Amino acid sequence: MVDQEFSCRRCGRRHEGLPFSYGAEAPAYWRDDLASDEGSVLEDETCVIQAQHYFVRARLVIPVLDAEDDFDWGVWVSLSRDSFRRTLDLWTTPGREQEPAYFGWLSTELPVYPVGTLNLKTEVHSGPVGTRPHVVLEPTDHPLAVEQRSGITMKRVQEIAELLLHPRG
Repeated sequence: MVDQEFSCRRCGRRHEGLPFSYGAEAPAYWRDDLASDEGSVLEDETCVIQAQHYFVRARLVIPVLDAEDDFDWGVWVSLSRDSFRRTLDLWTTPGREQEPAYFGWLSTELPVYPVGTLNLKTEVHSGPVGTRPHVVLEPTDHPLAVEQRSGITMKRVQEIAELLLHPRG
């Protein structure tokens, strides 16, 4: 991961480290009161809500055109029950990256986009054992999908950091 200082245009200060990765702790649909629900569980890599909705944590990678490293959103994606079960069945199986992609819905709201990111159509690709799946968005004109296809610049990485460090209410 690349970390470098940057002068913040929102607060005027220098910040140590320009993060190239941000992540959500839970799917957007998770609520704290679900922790006491028998059919709900939030773990580091998986989540089930009321024994009806199934999620995996994944990476949505965006190329950074003027840097050596990619930008990485840590997101949650909903899967069908069958796809979720298959993902769990293959969790520790070498070669699981050969599995066909699963259809999923993006289940993380990324606040740096002018339109919502919830429920964008995705393909979820398994990676080698020990790595998170990665997400490929349906090729639409949504700004996140465009960035994933076309890449972003270091200026945009800094803009994302500024927006997340200093959100305006």
